[in-house]
Amino acid sequence: MAPPRSKPLLRFAALLLVPLSTAPAQGRPERLDTIRDVFARLHSCWKPPPASRANPIDITVIVSFNREGAILGHPRITYESAGATDHDRLAYRIAVMEALQRCTPLPFTEGLGGAVAGRPFAVPFRYRKKTPLKPAEQRAWLIPKIL
Repeated sequence: MAPPRSKPLLRFAALLLVPLSTAPAQGRPERLDTIRDVFARLHSCWKPPPASRANPIDITVIVSFNREGAILGHPRITYESAGATDHDRLAYRIAVMEALQRCTPLPFTEGLGGAVAGRPFAVPFRYRKKTPLKPAEQRAWLIPKIL
């Protein structure tokens, strides 16, 4: 009787599936464990209005969360750039509130949820126009020397 053959294809498939089974599920977001993670998540959800609709300004919102990461109470705008027009302020307030709606509830770990529940966060959002880079000036009289 012949010895049983090994099944290399089956072993190869099993090796490919092991990392997939240990990876976090695609539908479940990564849990936030530090305050830095909270700020990074909030900033990743923010989409400033296009420069054609509003001039760039700085805006800060104070917001609190419960243990589950949902917004507690009403977010409050506490700072806006001094030179902003009413139209700019309105556009940026809407953008900040939309960012909070997109991000919440935040997926806190149990420890972070207990630590930040009810505490106010002052979250600054800054948007600056990118200034075009000046081309480097080339000077014909400065020829690099090769030693």
